[in-house]
This record gives sequence, structure tokens and C-alpha cells, in this order.
Amino acid sequence: MSNAARPPSGEEGPAPVPLLEPREGVPPVTATPEALAEVVTAFAGGTGPVAVDAERASGYRYGQSAYLVQLRRAGAGTALVDPVGCPDLTALGEAIGDAEWVLHAATQDLPCLREAGMRPTRLFDTELAGRLAGFARVGLGAMVENVLGYSLEKGHSAVDWSTRPLPEPWLRYAALDVELLIDLRDALEEELERQGKLEWAHQEFAAIAAAPPPAPRKDPWRRTSGMHKVRRRRQMAAVRELWTARDQVARRRDVSPGKVLTDAAIVEAALAMPATVQTLAALPGYGHRMGRKQLEQWLAAVQRARALPESELPQPALTPAGPPPPRAWADKDPAAAARLAAARAAVTERAEELGLPQENLLTPDTVRRLCWEPPAEPTPEAVAEELRRHGAREWQVEQTAELLTTALAAPAQAG
Repeated sequence: MSNAARPPSGEEGPAPVPLLEPREGVPPVTATPEALAEVVTAFAGGTGPVAVDAERASGYRYGQSAYLVQLRRAGAGTALVDPVGCPDLTALGEAIGDAEWVLHAATQDLPCLREAGMRPTRLFDTELAGRLAGFARVGLGAMVENVLGYSLEKGHSAVDWSTRPLPEPWLRYAALDVELLIDLRDALEEELERQGKLEWAHQEFAAIAAAPPPAPRKDPWRRTSGMHKVRRRRQMAAVRELWTARDQVARRRDVSPGKVLTDAAIVEAALAMPATVQTLAALPGYGHRMGRKQLEQWLAAVQRARALPESELPQPALTPAGPPPPRAWADKDPAAAARLAAARAAVTERAEELGLPQENLLTPDTVRRLCWEPPAEPTPEAVAEELRRHGAREWQVEQTAELLTTALAAPAQAG
């Protein structure tokens, strides 16, 4: 399908964009071992790439598990699989494991798919392909409309996908998310080939498929929204205790932590350090709808922070791994600040020449690390090796090593 598929308009101006409809209708939800076995057989016998998508219940449930997995493949059609009824999708993953998986924004869905037992060996990410090809808008709806000429219904992206039974309009929306993914993949592959970027895309996709799961975040409570207002160490301890207590409740009840207690309420209590239930109840986020038992639970967390010895209070901030924030460079190391300014300008210019976002040409973190601790002898070969050490792909090294070598020498030349 292409833009040529749009129906002609009898009026001046652009032709109306047709709303996409499922080609074979909305399939029934696969929610039993017997039905899953049929899907596994069908997809194992299909041909070509497999379009894959997943729906989570972010903002409603604890964690990021999948509550619906959608697949489409030539010869197999579309399947909607319920991971609640079929929690182990290992057999399905193995059935399509050798095929190329086509996903949109793959890094968002791969963790929940892995949790269900599905791991691709090869993939094509249509969002990342759109970025490399220079598209300004890379959401699935925008890409399908701009590349294929069809409008996707996008009314149910933020619903609670843990709802059972899932309403038919939601299932229709979910089926449409994989309806044209393979068509989109084919069109983007052609465009990347035309621009000479297809090999770059293959390197990016291989890196995503091979990447290990991210390590657990250290001290996740420090990411509480509004944390910057909390200055004293005992107040920080209160944030930690409240965050931990909330996390335990959310995990036990399988609800999003924000539905148990908001970040704003955690910060309010940490700043006020209330001593009584009445004082706590008067704070924003602890209003009349919160029962006494809940209030006592949060007050107990504050009291635990109050009782901690000084030696057990959290430090004001974790020492970040790697270079300091760029705003501090001018004072700490003016030469490094000059290197960074020259490197950023060079990367930005090259990215504009190539027609892609600068963060896709080279991540800002890689640029910072290189400029903060450059090789002792910044030759193109040494810079290339340093870029590889920080995870840059070969195409990125080829495009940036020489210009970064020049940028690293700029402060010395200026001096």
C-alpha cells in the first residue's frame, strides 16, 4: 500500500485519509492453552516477517507486564493473545523465533514480551527506521498515514488493558496496530535503501535484539517527582520510607504506585515531617477520603525516618557514574567544556547533513564521556576505539570518529 491508494477527492485540497479497517475482521482473543496451541501452529506455518505488538496497563497495574499480545504474519493472519489466560508464551516465541519481528518502538515492548517468554533473534523497528530516514513524526499513526496513506484509530492507547473481558472496540484498535506493520516495514526498508542507510538500520536493530535487560535501578526512590525540593537528609529518609511502603502496598494489590499514593503526597509529608495523624491528614494528598488505617501506615513510615540514627540517613545525592553535568564543566575543566562545545557542534552539523536526529547519530552521553576523558593521543583510531567502548555502532564510528578527533583538538589549537 502507498499514498497512491488514497481515494481521489472531487474537491480542491488534499484527499481525505481513509480510516484503516481490519482486513479479516477482529479475531477472537486467544486465552486458553488449546487456542494458543492452534495459534502457535498457524504462526509456525506462516511466511515472512511477523508483526508484533503488546499492550500494557501502565498507570493502572504494578509493573509493566503485557495484558495483550498482537501478532500478524502472512499465511497466519492476526492473533490477539491474552497473557493472563496464557502466561507462558515461550512456545509462540519459539515458533516465530527465527523470523524477523517487526515492532514499533521495540525497546518499549521487548521487556514485557521477554517476561512472557518471547525473545526475537532478529527485528525491524519501524519507529527507529523512521528516525534514521529523517521523518519528523515517528508515532505509529503518523508513520502509517504519511508512508501508507491510511489513518489509524488511536482512541484506546491509554486504557486499562488489564480489563476483562476486553471491549470489542479495544480489540479492534489492537488488531489494527499490527495490520500494516509489515507494509510499513517494507516501505521504510525501501526508503532507507534509497538513502544509503539500510545497513545502519540493520546495525541498530541487531544492537537492540542483543541488548541484555537493563540492570535494576539503584535507589529508585530518588526518582520521586518533586524530589528536588527535599534538601535535608532526614526528609530524604522520609521519602525513602514512604516510597518503599507505597511500593510494597502497590505490589501486593497489583496497582500502579501512583494510585496508592502520589509522588506529590510523598514529598509533602517528607517536607512537613508530621508527628500526628491529624497533621498528616491536613497535608495535600492525604484528604478526607483516606481512612485512618492508611494514614497510620504513612505516618509510621515518617516515624521510621525520624527514628533513624544519623549514620543511616541517605546521602544528599548519589555520586553519578561518568562525567559531571555539563553546566559544571566550565568551572571544573574549561578545556573539557571547550571540547564538548566543539564536539556537539560537529555532531549536530553531521546529523543535519545526514537528515537524522543527532541523538541517533551519537548519543549525548557518549559525546560527553569522550570529551570528559578523551584518549591520551586523540587520533581517529583511538577515538574510534573509545566510541566502540561506549557502545557506538560501526556506522556511527565511521560517521563521527574523524570529526570528533578534530573537535577534541580544537581547544589545544585555540590555546
